[in-house]
Amino acid sequence: MSPTGSYTEIDGRPALRFVREYDHPAERVFALLTTPDELAHWFPATVAPEAWTPGAAIVYSFEEDGDGGTGEVLAHEPPHRVGFSWDGEQLWFEVETLRDGRTRLTFTHVMDERDGAARNAAGWELCLDALDNALAGTPGGAPGGRTPAWEELYEAYVAAGVPSGAAIPG
Repeated sequence: MSPTGSYTEIDGRPALRFVREYDHPAERVFALLTTPDELAHWFPATVAPEAWTPGAAIVYSFEEDGDGGTGEVLAHEPPHRVGFSWDGEQLWFEVETLRDGRTRLTFTHVMDERDGAARNAAGWELCLDALDNALAGTPGGAPGGRTPAWEELYEAYVAAGVPSGAAIPG
């Protein structure tokens, strides 16, 4: 497995950016980003927004232990842009229709801690692979935990110089 994300900084904050392209219309990709039943196929937690209106609260939960924190909707511009916070960090999804009718998704995670970048990048990589599978018609559940695939990606991100050192659960 090769990492596809990149490390950057946005307004002095550490960030990860992933770009993927799909043979599906923007509306379909956007639905996987904002429909709770669709998010369940790839997002690492259950996402329960009050509404997809900027400022609306979001509650996150995990199947294993329940509480996953809170956040709020930062932007909702279907089918091109959605952003939401999760315990102070920001998740931004830009959906662009390409000239050939394909769709480009750019996902940016603006983090609080630089040392969590490699850990988070490995996790998001697996989540985005699950998103790819859902778009291909073979949805599974969102990945979770420390797996051999996660370990391989984490080591690849560390080797690529992505900041590391944060605690790794599991």
